[in-house]
Amino acid sequence: MQLRPLSEQVVVITGASSGIGLATARMAAQRGARVVLSARSEDALAQAAEEIRRDGGDASHFAADVAEPEAMERLARHARERFGGIDTWVNNAGVSVYGRAEQVSLADMRQLFDVDFWGMVHGCRAALPELKRRGGALINVGSVESEVAAPLTAAYAAAKHAMKGFTDALRVELRNEDAPVSVSLVKPGSIDTPFFEHAKNYMQDDPKPPSPVYAPEVVARAILECAERPVRDVVVGGAGRFQIGVSRMLPRLADRMIGAVMFGAQQRPPRPGRDPEGALYQPQGTYGRARGDHEGHVMRSSAYTHATLHPIRTLALVAAAGAAAMWLGRRVRS
Repeated sequence: MQLRPLSEQVVVITGASSGIGLATARMAAQRGARVVLSARSEDALAQAAEEIRRDGGDASHFAADVAEPEAMERLARHARERFGGIDTWVNNAGVSVYGRAEQVSLADMRQLFDVDFWGMVHGCRAALPELKRRGGALINVGSVESEVAAPLTAAYAAAKHAMKGFTDALRVELRNEDAPVSVSLVKPGSIDTPFFEHAKNYMQDDPKPPSPVYAPEVVARAILECAERPVRDVVVGGAGRFQIGVSRMLPRLADRMIGAVMFGAQQRPPRPGRDPEGALYQPQGTYGRARGDHEGHVMRSSAYTHATLHPIRTLALVAAAGAAAMWLGRRVRS
């Protein structure tokens, strides 16, 4: 399957008012794509689209709630009318709830599924007619929790597991009918975005990303790689790949490790002014930022993810480094 170069694409991104979605929109526009940003916050979207245009990019925005299937249909129609079609659709919108599974209300769990799982389904169904007509990429942004569940985020982990199952089944169905659509699942690890500020919180402490923490631009690069080249799935961050590997090979050991580490690693002292309701039901005022407020070290790249996405190039570099080391060794011995 051949996908168009990013400079020739129209890219639709949900959840584009902050975090990974905003970072991806900015990067796609910098590489020449025409971008449609969508989220619930009209003001934040308008500001982001204006910033992209001011920097020389081409962007449009459309306020919509992914939980409403008709809104996703209108978003697809807007992209067609504004730019003539859709080449890549990124289902990125998501929100979380922090608290023990017995504490979180059923209403909050259902709302989370409406956004994180059903929002992805609505996006897929809205995008597929256009993608099947002209060929393109459908990219779903899952999580390491699509594979390994963490405590205090049971509903979020369940929604991301459901996303993985839907994505895998949809990919096979499209392949069976020879549809010219690449389906990718991107699974970020711990990312420094406002995601944790937007989460509804049942805990006494505030949620935070567990270390190691990566910049949202690391995820954006992986997403845009999937937009130009068919990639089945990719984990963003070597730490996430390690967690998945241990969980598959030694599940009981993984449970003990996660239980010993993840309760404390996901909490920090509460900060004044933080709204425990988050953005589960309504947008917050902290949109318009790709980065979060993580105070520790933030990794700007992932050697593991780069190697996964560029295996031939990585092997060539390793071979070249090995040859250089052998040559240097011979010179030293001589």
